Amino acid sequence: MTNPSSEVPAGTDNAIGAGPAPGGKRPLGFWSATALVVGSMIGSGVFLLPAALAPYGAASLVGWAVTVAGALLLALVFARLAMRWPHTGGPYVFARLAFGDVTGFVVAWSYWVSVWCATAAIAVAFAGSIGALFPAATATPLRAAGCALAALWLCSGINIAGVREAGRMQLLTTVLKLLPLLLFGFVALWFVERGNLTPFNPTGDSLPQVAQATVALTLWALLGLEAATVPAGSIQDPERTVPRATMVGTLIAGIATVLACTAVLGVLPASVLQQSSAPMADAARVLWGPSAGVLLALVMAVSCLGALNGWVLVSAQVPLAAARDGLLPSVLSRVDARGTPVVGILVSSGLASVLVASNYNASLVTVFTFSILLSTAATLLPYVVSSAAWLLRGHGAGSRIAAAGALVYSLYALLGTGAQALMWGAVLVLAGLPIWLAMRLRR
Repeated sequence: MTNPSSEVPAGTDNAIGAGPAPGGKRPLGFWSATALVVGSMIGSGVFLLPAALAPYGAASLVGWAVTVAGALLLALVFARLAMRWPHTGGPYVFARLAFGDVTGFVVAWSYWVSVWCATAAIAVAFAGSIGALFPAATATPLRAAGCALAALWLCSGINIAGVREAGRMQLLTTVLKLLPLLLFGFVALWFVERGNLTPFNPTGDSLPQVAQATVALTLWALLGLEAATVPAGSIQDPERTVPRATMVGTLIAGIATVLACTAVLGVLPASVLQQSSAPMADAARVLWGPSAGVLLALVMAVSCLGALNGWVLVSAQVPLAAARDGLLPSVLSRVDARGTPVVGILVSSGLASVLVASNYNASLVTVFTFSILLSTAATLLPYVVSSAAWLLRGHGAGSRIAAAGALVYSLYALLGTGAQALMWGAVLVLAGLPIWLAMRLRR
């Protein structure tokens, strides 16, 4: 067993986690890795958030400022961690090497749960976008669940075909959604009505209170900034590529998301936004007619499909790394001749399917909200531990200050999610204890 306190030499994968595919092939380059970050971050949140932020008016920009600053600090931390430990597993690897097996297991388990919960949420959001285009497809809860599951298993099939194919799919869908989103944001800014942004703070609460409330909301839109660190063993020259892709991807996704959401707030009155189930499409419809609204709904469908593909790719990589280190059942470490963790993909997608199917008789919004709650609660723990890992084990005064800032932000966001999210987070961690004990006994 690797000593958790020892540093693994850069460029080696056999000491911990999962290495490259058989034959030493690493199918993902810089652009595919960047697309994985951008595509994982820009999913459903950017298209749905304006409705949730409408009650806060222009004061929501305070929350965005805090969230984007926190996201960039976290991206810097993950970039430095990836330079030091460029191994498949991302947050799990960092936690185990910095703090040992117990913390490594908790983070691996928590992060894995967050990923397949996010997968379920995005699959449901995809069904919602299809419903906006073809209402009959989601006219009943059963049809909506079927649509979500079809998209989930389509992306699972693409990932089973190989990491290279998944990377190509990710690059294509990222371009198809990023360009229209940036175009919409820049053009829509010219049509912003100042009256829709006044008063600046319509809530009557203080700006710190508004910031905390909106940070909790905007966090979902920027989850996934660590995505390139997870399949590091499949990325070319990971010591250089992963940090660059993480920083560039986070910056691109942050700019596109804030720009588009703010433009929508300025185009539609708050009273209209709060009742909208597709705020960005409604804004496009008001500005340029029904065809533009359909086009934005189509972009949302592509966006969700791309994010779903990225999260399915990530969903098998963390259990793969943990299983190779003996912290999760060995069946999750199996890969095919192309190095694809087929079992991990099937298990992760199966768990996401159970989450969708178990709530099929509820509304899409209910299932989406529940899945987001689980995913956000489970993601923040790996963010906290990863920040603490660089703060305690890293080097360089500047980067350690950034790690301290990322740690403060992660704890602030964790508290901002509320008591219910914290309760679910605790339940999820406790649910993994029987597996931890079983793996300990087998050793």
